[in-house]
Amino acid sequence: MTSTALDERQVATPRSRGLGVVLAAVGIPTFMVTLDNLVVTNALPVIKGELGASLSDLQWFVNAYTLSFAALLLTAAAIGDRLGRRRMFLAGITLFTLASAACALATEPWMLTAFRAIQGIGAAAVMPLSLTLLAGAVPEKQRSAAIGIWGGISGLGVAVGPVVGGAVVDGLNWQWIFWLNVPVGVLAVLLAARVLTESRGTAKRLDLLGLVLATAGVLSIVWGVVHGADDGWTSGTVLGSLIAGVVLLAAFVGWERRTAAPMLPLRLFSVRSFSVVNVVSFTFSVGVFGSVFLLAQFFQVVQHYTPFQSGVRTLPWTAAPLVVAPIAGLIVDRVGPRMLIVVGQVFLAGALGWIALITSATVQYGDFVVPFVLAGVGMGLTFAPSASVVMNSASDADRGVASGTNNTIREVGVAMGVAVLASVFASAGSYESPVRYAEGLVPAVWTGAAIVAVGAVIGLLLPGRRRSTV
Repeated sequence: MTSTALDERQVATPRSRGLGVVLAAVGIPTFMVTLDNLVVTNALPVIKGELGASLSDLQWFVNAYTLSFAALLLTAAAIGDRLGRRRMFLAGITLFTLASAACALATEPWMLTAFRAIQGIGAAAVMPLSLTLLAGAVPEKQRSAAIGIWGGISGLGVAVGPVVGGAVVDGLNWQWIFWLNVPVGVLAVLLAARVLTESRGTAKRLDLLGLVLATAGVLSIVWGVVHGADDGWTSGTVLGSLIAGVVLLAAFVGWERRTAAPMLPLRLFSVRSFSVVNVVSFTFSVGVFGSVFLLAQFFQVVQHYTPFQSGVRTLPWTAAPLVVAPIAGLIVDRVGPRMLIVVGQVFLAGALGWIALITSATVQYGDFVVPFVLAGVGMGLTFAPSASVVMNSASDADRGVASGTNNTIREVGVAMGVAVLASVFASAGSYESPVRYAEGLVPAVWTGAAIVAVGAVIGLLLPGRRRSTV
C-alpha cells in the first residue's frame, strides 16, 4: 500500500466524526500555541517590575518563544512524517503544557526566557501538524472552508493574546497567563487522542546540520539586532553577531542545495506562489507584530491604563480577524488569493501609518479606533488566504514541510519584528516618561508600516483567481 493510500485510510475515522469535532481537535491546541506568541505583551510592564527585567529581557520573553518555535517547525514536521503526525502532535501539546507550568514558576528573567524557549519547542510540533492533519482529515471540497476556519482560529490566537494576558494579569497575576494553559492542554491532549487517527508522510533522514545552521544564523542576527541600540551597531559583539548570522544562513542555503535530505527543500520555492506568499508572510509578521509588541504597552506606559483596560482597547483590532478570516477562507477560491492578500497588506500598512501619524503622549483613545479596525480587517484578509496558497502550492507529500516552512518564516518574522522595531524605539525613546515612550513608538510604527507596504507590492506577484501555482 502506498503512503498516500495509507494516509487516506487512516484519516477515514476523523472524517466520519464531522468537520466540527476535527476542527476542535486541531483548533484548541492551535489557538493555545498562537495565543502565547504575544500573550505576555500586556503583562510586560508588570513582569518588568516584578522580575526587575530590562528592555532586552522583555524582547527575549517574546523572542525565546518565537525563535525556538520557528527553529524546530520543519524538524518537528519531518519527525511527524516519520514517527506519526498524531503522535508528534500529542507530544508537542504535552511539552507545551509542562513548559507553561514551569513559566508560571519562574522567579528570574533568565528562567522565564528559558522556559518560554521550551514552550516554543512544544508549539513547533503543534502548529504545522495541526494544519496537515486538518487538510488530510476533511474532503477536498471542504478543505478551503476548513483552512479558512483554521486561519481564523490561528489569527485570533495571535490577535487576542494581549487582551487575554491583560485580563488575567488584572484579575489574578501574570503567572496565571501560563497556569491557564495547563487544564486546556490536558483537555486538548484527551480530545486529539480520541478524535484524530495516525498518519505518516514519506520518511526521510533528518537534516540536523541544516537545523543547527539555520537556528544559529537566525539567533545570531536577532541577538545582534536586540543589542544594537544599547551596545552600539559598530561594537565588536553586535557587528560580529550580525556578520556571523549572515554567514551561517548563507552556509545553510548552500547546504540545503547539496544535501540529499534537506530540512528545507528549496525546490518548493520554484513555485512562484509559494515563494511570494512566504515573502509576504515575513514582511507582514515583521511590520505587524513588531508594532503590536510596542503598541500593547502604550496604553499602560503612556495613558496609565491597567493591563485589562489596555487589552480591551485593542479589541477593535483583535476582534476583526475572528469575523473576517473565515469569510476570506470561504471566498478565496472565487476571488483568488492575490486580491485578498494584497488588500489585507494595504489595509495594514495604511492602518500602521495612520497610527504613527496620530500617536503622541496626549492622543485620545477614540482616535485609534478606526485604524485599529482597519488593521484587524487586514489581518483577517491575510491569514486564511496565505494558508490556502501554501497548501495548494504543494503536493500531498510536501504539505507538512510546506506548512512548516511558512510558519517558520512567519515566526522568524515575529522575532525579527520585535527586535528591529524595539531597536528603532530604543534609538528614539525609552520607558522613562510617556513623552519619551511616544517619541520612540512613532518611528518604530512608521518602520512597521513601510515594511508591510513592501509586502503589499510583492503580493501583486501572486496568482489571480482560479490559479494556485504557476
